[in-house]
Amino acid sequence: MSFKRFESEDFLVSIDSVTAGAFTGDASVFGTAVVTSSAQTTGTSGQYYTSVQRVAAGEDQFSIAFGDSNGSGSALYDAGIDGKSPSSTVFGQWQNIVLGDENNTFSFGGHTPTTQSIIALTFNRARYKGSLFPGTFNLGISGSTFIQLTDNSKDVSSVEFNEAGRVFQLVSGSNGTATGTPAGATVGMTISGSYGLFLPDIGTILLNVPALQLSTANGGVMHTGVHALNFQSNTNGLNNQKITVAISESCRTNTADTTNSGSIILNSLDNVSSDYIFIRARNAEFNYSENPSFISGSTGEVLYDAFINAPQTFITTIGLYNDSNELVATAKLSKPLKKDFTKEALIRVKLDF
Repeated sequence: MSFKRFESEDFLVSIDSVTAGAFTGDASVFGTAVVTSSAQTTGTSGQYYTSVQRVAAGEDQFSIAFGDSNGSGSALYDAGIDGKSPSSTVFGQWQNIVLGDENNTFSFGGHTPTTQSIIALTFNRARYKGSLFPGTFNLGISGSTFIQLTDNSKDVSSVEFNEAGRVFQLVSGSNGTATGTPAGATVGMTISGSYGLFLPDIGTILLNVPALQLSTANGGVMHTGVHALNFQSNTNGLNNQKITVAISESCRTNTADTTNSGSIILNSLDNVSSDYIFIRARNAEFNYSENPSFISGSTGEVLYDAFINAPQTFITTIGLYNDSNELVATAKLSKPLKKDFTKEALIRVKLDF
């Protein structure tokens, strides 16, 4: 075994971006079947969120939760304590995660709606790698009309940050660009701000309920009929299921976008750091071995005279040691590498982390 200390030029650090779909099987398109579990939606957890799958009895892809600052749209924990309900718990949770304080208020597109209500789409942590990939998100919602939302990552020159990391606004458009607005949306956004927040670093989309609840003329989509959200106090308004239905109908029936039929599209992004280590075997190095077939174990002499002036070794393994002579990593060559005084070798070892 031979040792050699590395020099500073033997190391190189590189960062590569790896992308994949954010749904099971690395799929980037959710598909046309939005499936929920009746056992989950009617159970205790169903008061807080609805789990969404791609196929029956499949893996959860994301969850949908409705939150309201006043606790509206869900039954009170205690009839004697007003405003404390599952919707207020959900709202407070996202205040802490996104704003860092449950006393702060949400702002969307520079506007702070008077009514503080949100819908959180939280993607299963197993579905994405380091973060969601800005510029790949598309979400269709069907109600009184159809709207396709995306993040505005390709339209902004600087990135906004909060307690949850990077923040992008949800706008009407596709693939990270506002390509158009529904009727009256410009007017509507001056009332309630953007359609929500895209938070790639925590795998979450927060929908701005007041913007969705505006009239069709003002760019809203969920203000009438079965899609209208319920804001009654001390009442289970089933708002989680209502937004799930609105997304489901978009995936199945929308024809406004012939490319994806209104389905959800999203990719994940992972920045993989790689440490490249260059192992340099000069012509005069690593030509002798301590293997018992090469030298005598008792005397340390070379067993064959021919190996004294013209030795041959075969490099099969590279061990990386720290300053305490502790083995920290091992690299195996695909095949033995012949080494003698007439040959030099440069071996690149890649460590991903």
